[in-house]
Formats: sequence, structure tokens, C-alpha cells
Amino acid sequence: MSDHANDSAPDRRIRGLEIMKRVHGWDQAGEGPGDFFGMTVEHLFAEVWSRDGLSMRDRRLLLLGLLIGQGMDDATEVQLDAALRTGELTPDELREIVIFLTHYAGWPRGAKLNTQVEELIARVMRA
Repeated sequence: MSDHANDSAPDRRIRGLEIMKRVHGWDQAGEGPGDFFGMTVEHLFAEVWSRDGLSMRDRRLLLLGLLIGQGMDDATEVQLDAALRTGELTPDELREIVIFLTHYAGWPRGAKLNTQVEELIARVMRA
């Protein structure tokens, strides 16, 4: 159970935006229009991502497995980039994820993932 169950909506919003920044590796998280954005921030990030029981790294690994398995390449790229830039995963760990998930998600998805990981590592090493 989350320690935040009785937080006010403004508190959830602030906490959710902070966690969203960490999850995506952003320096800033802006506001978005509509109820969908608000529900995403106040529920997914403020409540689900902040629960006890799993670390941010654990959640990121689970999310990566799901995204890769579903072939969601754009979202995978965002999460790979955030994991590397925040230090949650090293280049060697990302390469190991490629090897492991290729055998479960299939070779075409693994090949795409390998390309994403190697391009990301090269880009980060150049910076």
C-alpha cells in the first residue's frame, strides 16, 4: 500500500510530475491539457510508480520487457534512453537485456532492440 493514499490532489500532481520526470529522464515536466494527462500524472506516476515493493529500476525493467514484447519501438527508445542517462542501467546491462529478450520476443524484435541500444550507447558516448 502506498504511503500517499490520503494526499490531496495538488500533492499527487506535484509528486506525479516529479516521478514522471525521473521515469522519462527529463529535467522538467510540463503540464498537459485535459483529464487524460491529469489522470496519468496523478494515478500512474503518483500512485503506481511510487508504490513500495519494486524499485524504479525493477519497474523500468518490467516496462522495457513489455514494450519490447509488444513491439512498441518509440516508447522503448524513450525508456532505454532514460535508463542509461539516469544510471539505472549500464551499457553492458542494456546489451544483456537485448540477448535475453531476443530469445523471448523474437529475433526481429531483438534485432531492432539491438540497433536501438547500440545507437543509444554510441550517441551517449559521443556526448
